[in-house]
Amino acid sequence: MRPGTNTAEGGLLRLSAAGTALVLDCRGPGLPVVVHWGADPGDEDLAELALAVAPQPIGFSADGTVRPAILPEQSTGWLGHPGLAGHRGGRAWSSAFRTVEVLRQAHGVHLTSFDDDARLALHLEIEMRPAGVVRTRATLTNAGDGIYRLEHLTLFLPVPAAATELLDFTGHHLRERAPQRTAFTHGLRLRENRTGRTGYDNAFLMCAGTPGFGNRHGEVWGLHTAFSGNSRTLAERNYHGHSALGGGELLLPGEIGLAAGESYTSPWLYGCWSDRGLDGISERFHTHLRARPQHPQRDRPVVVNTWEAVYFDHSLDRLSALARAAAEVGAERFVLDDGWFGSRRDDTSGLGDWVVSDAVWPDGLHPLIEVVRGLGMEFGLWVEPEMVNPDSDVAREHPEWMMAAGERLPPPARSQQVLDLGNPAAFDYILQRLDDLLSTYDIAYLKWDHNRDLVDAGHPLNGRAGVHDQTYAAYRLLDTLRERHPAVEIESCSSGGGRVDLEILERTERVWASDCIDAHERVPIQRWTSLLVPLELMGSHVGSPVAHTTQRALPLAFQAGTAIFGHLGIEWDLSGLSAAESASLAGWVSLYKSVRGLLHSGTLVHADVADDAYSVTGVVAPDFSDSLFMVIATATSASYPPGSVPLPGLDPGLRYHVRPQPPGDVADGNAAAWGAALPWCTPQGVHLTGRTLGASGLRLPVMFPDRVLLVRATAVADLPDRVVTE
Repeated sequence: MRPGTNTAEGGLLRLSAAGTALVLDCRGPGLPVVVHWGADPGDEDLAELALAVAPQPIGFSADGTVRPAILPEQSTGWLGHPGLAGHRGGRAWSSAFRTVEVLRQAHGVHLTSFDDDARLALHLEIEMRPAGVVRTRATLTNAGDGIYRLEHLTLFLPVPAAATELLDFTGHHLRERAPQRTAFTHGLRLRENRTGRTGYDNAFLMCAGTPGFGNRHGEVWGLHTAFSGNSRTLAERNYHGHSALGGGELLLPGEIGLAAGESYTSPWLYGCWSDRGLDGISERFHTHLRARPQHPQRDRPVVVNTWEAVYFDHSLDRLSALARAAAEVGAERFVLDDGWFGSRRDDTSGLGDWVVSDAVWPDGLHPLIEVVRGLGMEFGLWVEPEMVNPDSDVAREHPEWMMAAGERLPPPARSQQVLDLGNPAAFDYILQRLDDLLSTYDIAYLKWDHNRDLVDAGHPLNGRAGVHDQTYAAYRLLDTLRERHPAVEIESCSSGGGRVDLEILERTERVWASDCIDAHERVPIQRWTSLLVPLELMGSHVGSPVAHTTQRALPLAFQAGTAIFGHLGIEWDLSGLSAAESASLAGWVSLYKSVRGLLHSGTLVHADVADDAYSVTGVVAPDFSDSLFMVIATATSASYPPGSVPLPGLDPGLRYHVRPQPPGDVADGNAAAWGAALPWCTPQGVHLTGRTLGASGLRLPVMFPDRVLLVRATAVADLPDRVVTE
């Protein structure tokens, strides 16, 4: 193999944006090493920086200093978690790459490396996006004869010794993305997801930070493995003082065998650094996502979904009445959920037969769509293209299309199996069915569901494991439909929030955070989902007064006041509302429409509140001129009356008019619960600087659990030389 030209001057590179930098040592001969990841050192001499942070060459597993690369190799003396595992018939199990080409790109660097003995080529892409988000991935190519069996390819980004705490996430159906903290001690913390989808309990965003880091304080390094199938995310620290976060795809046995000339590309690994706690992490990721060319630009329409309103009980009369009630409260999109196709009168049959049911819809969906469109709303439809009921026409005709480990079918889940999209015939069938639906009907939106884990998910024709193929086939299906129907928006749903990651968000306009729309449970689910996902991409619905999943009774003001901090929807049989309920809900929809421009473009902030009974979430406009905060009580306070909470993120040099925001104010049926209003809890409010509001804040009213108070802060005057009018 002929070495290329190293075009990196000096071999030390600084990739920087938005106050953060990744400094790479590409001087070789091996793979690049990260010298620094954190605050931008600016014009600092990079060679001097590299000398300053170089460890003493003592105590390593080989003479000299062992410096783990982005893809660590045992051949360098590294005995921690390897970046690459695989073999060629039992040989070539340890790589020793040498870098032969370093090419600067618009946002980063591409590096090409070879291992002549193992006959492997490695192409690394390392980028610093404008928001200060790092992303990296690798492509491994078999440059020799025979099969190279890949077991895993894992990339790492180092973090400093000061990062002594870890935050990652777990959860389950109806309780997605629950945070958990651990000490970042010596050893390996490995989070593996084997569910065949992103999973409820995947690490989501693994964060390492300085002691006690919180919403607004501490240094934090966060890493996300952007993949919608099986994945691995890990943190490792050893006694040599090396600490790193890493991730990649979790490959099942035999999934990747590279023949001569074939390549494997790892998922993108995203990372970012903040010196302002977790809010700084969110701000970078949200800014990055909003800068994408495909990011939704128009107002996020108010959705009414029929699931909890009617379940499988479909009829034109009932759904037309629901559509009229939805239009009356201001809905802009009407989504027909499960039960419209084939024999699908419950969840045991019909899945995979994507033909409108003649029994329920003798004239097709046109009559309902005409009603919906006539009321000024868009029409959306629920589908679950990757799944199949054995009790379906397609499964009876093509049993070989159901994923299986050889001839043994996996145990059923929700009476369904997984359709093998790695089978070209099955893929073409599903693509044609969906294409026909979108071509025949005026459909603006698909709720794309995925309701079971992938157990024993193999290709039945050869028995090989197939989660990798299934994941990329699902991506290809979404991409092809997008090419054919570019105006159709798609929501990623997977038994609720089981498929939320940055790679599925490259293909969708919204994620469903959870099947639980109990607002009490949704407060933490939405808070932690929004650590990565901006509010406009996160579905958040108002449900019936008694939550279907928990049987908890909740006031409408609490449900709606928390739901507007997302992409607002309604999942409730609105046809049975009283006039008062309809008017109240319409008021909340009106508020959402008036503030969604702010909520879906501003900076998301969270106060560090000492009182566990309360939380404060807000959005501040990019120019700091406007903001909306929600103060939530989910328990009773230990103090009576409670203390004060800050309003973070405002411009310290501007004066703000602060007052309750109707209808989420004291007058909305809460006066009796809260007692006498505080002096600032009036339309006149108070006028304070952002500096004072971020420090001293506002005194809380006494609030019963599951109550919300909305607070508006609008800039009105300058201190001393800036003027913003109210």
